[in-house]
Amino acid sequence: MLREKHKQKPCEADRIDALHRDGQARSSDEAAVTAVERRGLVTRATDNRPTAMQEEPLNVAKPFAIPKQLVWQAYLEVKSKGGAAGVDHQSLEDFERDLKNNLYRIWNRMSSGSYVPPPVKAVPIPKKSGGTRILGVPTVSDRIAQTVVKMLLEPILEPVFDENSFGYRPGKSAHDAIAVTRQRCWQYDWVVEFDIRGLFDNISHDMLMKALCHHCDCRWVLLYVERWLTAPLQQQDGSLTARDKGTPQGGVVSPILANLFLHYAFDAWVRREMPRVPFCRYADDGLLHCKSRRQAEYVMRAISARFRQCGLEIHPDKSCIVYCQDVHRREDYPQISFTFLGYTFRPRRCVNKQGKLHPNFLPAISRSAKKEINRQIRSWHIQLKNEKSLSDLSRMFNPILQGWHAYYGRFYPSALRQLWRNFNRYLVQWVRRKSKKLSQHWQRARRSLDHYARAHPHLFVHWKLGVFPCGLSDGSRMS
Repeated sequence: MLREKHKQKPCEADRIDALHRDGQARSSDEAAVTAVERRGLVTRATDNRPTAMQEEPLNVAKPFAIPKQLVWQAYLEVKSKGGAAGVDHQSLEDFERDLKNNLYRIWNRMSSGSYVPPPVKAVPIPKKSGGTRILGVPTVSDRIAQTVVKMLLEPILEPVFDENSFGYRPGKSAHDAIAVTRQRCWQYDWVVEFDIRGLFDNISHDMLMKALCHHCDCRWVLLYVERWLTAPLQQQDGSLTARDKGTPQGGVVSPILANLFLHYAFDAWVRREMPRVPFCRYADDGLLHCKSRRQAEYVMRAISARFRQCGLEIHPDKSCIVYCQDVHRREDYPQISFTFLGYTFRPRRCVNKQGKLHPNFLPAISRSAKKEINRQIRSWHIQLKNEKSLSDLSRMFNPILQGWHAYYGRFYPSALRQLWRNFNRYLVQWVRRKSKKLSQHWQRARRSLDHYARAHPHLFVHWKLGVFPCGLSDGSRMS
């Protein structure tokens, strides 16, 4: 059925230009790209590469019907996300200098079946836990080509994926996964936490292609996915490393391919083998909720064996069984907390409906996330920016503070107060260096900033929330 759909695409592609003539106006860049093949003129290339018109005669039929409009939309998506240059050192700005020919070249080669992905640039990225991970950076052209395939695959595979898979999916977010996990931790006493070691480096090509062929019979999609899977990695010294497994972490199609692989390796398997065990997965991090400790131990053994069967391995230091301790669950167990998506779930102080304090199992920003945020704030050296005004500092840093609040302030926002206090202290130091009259008076500088903050709370997100240098808006004091 899918093949029949794709056979109808040539008509759709041929009508793109006519639709634009009769429909809404398009940009000059888009018009140049989609209309390049019907002009009788040949534009001289800026380098020695063949131009779009020189690549192939216009009357040659293409074996694959790929609409030019799809390539244009893929380019717009890549442009909106930005990104670094690949092995060809061509940035997005360089690519746009000859946009018409570059986009036509991608479409022409993909439509003719002659597109061969270049090597993927290997970039080592330090891990928070120590060591490095290899990030694969495709070229700009290759990112556009991969986006073309991703835009076709997404509507095919999205209905297949499980509702409890949240990573790299449109319409789903980390907050959704955290909210589901919080609710289930109240319902189930035990949690099995797991992390897959080196997921993107160890995916079996044969298993992945078998799963992809089951859902997609579009020949050119299968052809190019197979070529991307085997594209070599170019190391920093220029050497090439062949790959017989894995998909580069950093590739555009890698997340959706990893989700497809884990759908059969884990999601569908759990549904089939343990239907009464709810789970939540975000990429290579996952949780399973159990009624008893015995069940949790069985589940941990079962998923470990399942991942080994699929060529994967659970990280021993990041996988464990956790007891969800609270006011009603007081069993003694050494592990009563876990971290998931930057939030640490553990017993926290909570006020019930009667106004009484009691411990409840709740998520809040993790210690490692707070440590990283404090490190970034220190690196800004706010106290040294004497030439800036508070409005300048707001324009420079408030968007970042808003981002932290938007993510980590969704659940248990009071855990962020210490971060806001630290930021306020740096602002007080800035005031003391800015004003000679206040340079020797910490409390006077603090009160002066507090007065200004209450008059202009829009400058920083935590001032809007009522976290001022001298105290909270409810009158309580802050150290």
